[in-house]
Amino acid sequence: MLKELYAGFNFKAFLAELVATLIFVLVGLGSTLSWSGATPTVLQIAFTFGLGIGTMVQTMGHISGAHINPAVSVALLVGARISLVQTFYYVIAQLLGAVIGAALLYEFAPPEVIGGFGLNQPTNNTSPGQALAIEIILTMQLVLCIFATTDSRRTDNIGSPAISIGLSVVLGHLLGIYYTGCSMNPARSFAPALIIGNFNYHWIFWVGPITGAILACLIYDYVFIPHSISPSERLEILRGNIMQENEKEERRKQSVGLNSLYSQSNNREKM
Repeated sequence: MLKELYAGFNFKAFLAELVATLIFVLVGLGSTLSWSGATPTVLQIAFTFGLGIGTMVQTMGHISGAHINPAVSVALLVGARISLVQTFYYVIAQLLGAVIGAALLYEFAPPEVIGGFGLNQPTNNTSPGQALAIEIILTMQLVLCIFATTDSRRTDNIGSPAISIGLSVVLGHLLGIYYTGCSMNPARSFAPALIIGNFNYHWIFWVGPITGAILACLIYDYVFIPHSISPSERLEILRGNIMQENEKEERRKQSVGLNSLYSQSNNREKM
C-alpha cells in the first residue's frame, strides 16, 4: 500500500493543486469581507469566485488538470479518469491549500471586516434539506460543464474551458449565495469553518457537492456521451497502472482546448 502511494505521487501536480486552491480560496473569501463603506454585493462575490476558478484553470490546467475541488476529483475518479491514489493526493492538496489561503486572509484582514468570513451555512430560513438539494443541483451543473468542456472526444469548437467553467461558478453563486452562501466545493467550505471553528451544518457542504458531482459524472458518461471503457481498463486506471500515458494525452488535449481562442485569433490574423 505504501509503495502504491509513493509511486502515485506527482509533486508538480500536488503543488499545482495546492497553490491553485490557496489562491482561489484567498481571493474568493476576500471578496466576502465587509470593508467600511464597501459592503460586498452578490455580483462581486460571484464574479470573484468565478474569475478565480477560470484563472487557475487556465494557469494550472496543463500541470494537474486544475481540479481545485474535492468533488471534481471524486467525479473524475468515478468516471475512471484518474486513479484512486491520485484522487487521495489531490484532495489532500486541495484541503491544505484552502486552509493556508483562508489562514493567510484571516491573519492579514482587520478584525472588524472579517464578519462571517464567507462561512457556508443555510440562510434566509433555508432548511438543511433545501440547502443540500441546492448544493447538489449547483455542483451538478458545474461538473457537467467541466466534463463537457474538457471532453477530448468532441470535434466541435468548444471555445475556452477556463471561461466556461468560470462562468459556471458565477452562475452557481448568483443563485446559491441566497440559500447557502454557495459552496459547490468542500475545500472552500472546510477552510473558513476550520479557521473560525464553526462546523454547524458542515456536512451539507461535503455530501451535497460530492453527490452532485457523482450524479453529473453518471449522467454525462452513461446518458449523454457514453464513455466506452472496459471493466478491466477501468480497474487499471483506478489502480494507476495505465494512468501515466492516458493522463499525458488528456492534458495535451485539454491544453489545446484551453488555448483554442488564442489559436483562432492567430489564424484570423494570418488570413
